[in-house]
Amino acid sequence: MPAHVETRVVPYSPGQMFDLVADIESYPEFLPWCSSACIQSCEGDVMLADLDIGYGFFAETFTSHVTLSRPDRIDVAHARGPFRHLANRWRFEPREAGKCEIAFEIDFEFRSKMLEHMIGAVFHRAFQKMVGSFESRAAEIYAKSNQSTV
Repeated sequence: MPAHVETRVVPYSPGQMFDLVADIESYPEFLPWCSSACIQSCEGDVMLADLDIGYGFFAETFTSHVTLSRPDRIDVAHARGPFRHLANRWRFEPREAGKCEIAFEIDFEFRSKMLEHMIGAVFHRAFQKMVGSFESRAAEIYAKSNQSTV
């Protein structure tokens, strides 16, 4: 099973980064390969969410259980879709001067070995780009809100 861990320190608070990652329905606005996102249900801190992901010939919808543990963790587990197994976790740890260390961990296995082989060749770069997209989105959103308070 491919696994990947991406860690970065960003100039935003853990709460800001938590809110950004928890806002699943906004993913199509900034996340590469995500064409739509929908929250099917939400009970307390647990959501059932659909994401439509496409890249080249690959286009799939997958459903995940998302558990929000404010303010420091978001856990995602596969419910339905092209995966045999999918688990990912976002962690948000405070750092000096209002900064935050974000850690993104993912472990997955596709049902199709052919698809797994094809995706495996680019998946580390893809997840680096994805985490970078969250970082860019934070800069866009929180830079605007900082300007409006000045």
